[in-house]
Amino acid sequence: MAVINIVAEVTGKVWQVDIQQGQSVTEDDTLMIIESMKMEIPVDAPEDGRIVEILVAKDEAVVEGQILARLDIQ
Repeated sequence: MAVINIVAEVTGKVWQVDIQQGQSVTEDDTLMIIESMKMEIPVDAPEDGRIVEILVAKDEAVVEGQILARLDIQ
Protein backbone atom coordinates (compact mmCIF):
# COMPACT_ATOMS: atom_id res chain seq x y z
CA MET A 1 0.00 0.00 0.00
CA ALA A 2 1.50 3.32 -1.09
CA VAL A 3 -0.25 6.39 0.26
CA ILE A 4 0.37 9.80 -1.26
CA ASN A 5 -0.70 13.17 0.09
CA ILE A 6 -2.84 15.49 -2.00
CA VAL A 7 -1.92 19.07 -1.15
CA ALA A 8 -3.39 22.50 -1.78
CA GLU A 9 -1.61 24.36 -4.56
CA VAL A 10 -3.11 27.70 -3.45
CA THR A 11 -4.34 29.43 -0.31
CA GLY A 12 -8.10 29.75 -0.20
CA LYS A 13 -11.32 28.19 1.07
CA VAL A 14 -12.67 24.72 0.35
CA TRP A 15 -15.72 25.48 -1.78
CA GLN A 16 -16.79 21.92 -2.59
CA VAL A 17 -15.76 18.37 -1.63
CA ASP A 18 -16.72 15.75 -4.23
CA ILE A 19 -15.26 12.64 -2.58
CA GLN A 20 -15.90 10.33 0.35
CA GLN A 21 -13.50 8.22 2.37
CA GLY A 22 -13.09 4.79 0.77
CA GLN A 23 -14.15 6.03 -2.67
CA SER A 24 -12.19 4.84 -5.72
CA VAL A 25 -11.00 7.58 -8.05
CA THR A 26 -9.19 7.68 -11.37
CA GLU A 27 -6.42 9.98 -12.47
CA ASP A 28 -7.68 13.54 -13.16
CA ASP A 29 -11.00 13.05 -11.30
CA THR A 30 -11.90 16.29 -9.51
CA LEU A 31 -11.72 15.61 -5.78
CA MET A 32 -12.59 19.05 -4.47
CA ILE A 33 -12.63 22.70 -5.45
CA ILE A 34 -10.80 25.51 -3.67
CA GLU A 35 -11.96 29.09 -4.07
CA SER A 36 -9.08 31.56 -4.19
CA MET A 37 -9.38 35.22 -5.20
CA LYS A 38 -12.87 34.52 -6.62
CA MET A 39 -11.51 31.74 -8.85
CA GLU A 40 -12.48 28.09 -8.55
CA ILE A 41 -9.37 25.88 -8.52
CA PRO A 42 -10.03 22.15 -8.98
CA VAL A 43 -7.96 19.64 -7.02
CA ASP A 44 -7.59 16.54 -9.19
CA ALA A 45 -6.46 13.01 -8.40
CA PRO A 46 -2.81 12.61 -9.45
CA GLU A 47 -3.23 8.84 -9.99
CA ASP A 48 -5.81 6.06 -9.81
CA GLY A 49 -6.49 4.94 -6.26
CA ARG A 50 -8.75 4.95 -3.22
CA ILE A 51 -9.33 7.87 -0.85
CA VAL A 52 -8.15 6.77 2.60
CA GLU A 53 -8.54 10.07 4.45
CA ILE A 54 -10.07 13.50 3.89
CA LEU A 55 -8.49 16.15 6.09
CA VAL A 56 -10.58 19.21 5.19
CA ALA A 57 -14.26 20.11 5.03
CA LYS A 58 -16.43 22.47 3.00
CA ASP A 59 -15.90 26.15 3.92
CA GLU A 60 -12.59 25.41 5.68
CA ALA A 61 -9.70 27.80 5.04
CA VAL A 62 -6.58 26.13 3.63
CA VAL A 63 -3.04 27.31 2.93
CA GLU A 64 -0.72 26.44 0.08
CA GLY A 65 1.00 23.12 0.79
CA GLN A 66 -1.61 21.93 3.31
CA ILE A 67 -2.53 18.25 3.05
CA LEU A 68 -6.14 17.96 1.87
CA ALA A 69 -6.53 14.19 1.51
CA ARG A 70 -4.58 10.96 1.31
CA LEU A 71 -4.78 8.56 -1.63
CA ASP A 72 -3.85 4.86 -1.62
CA ILE A 73 -2.41 4.21 -5.08
CA GLN A 74 -1.97 0.41 -4.58
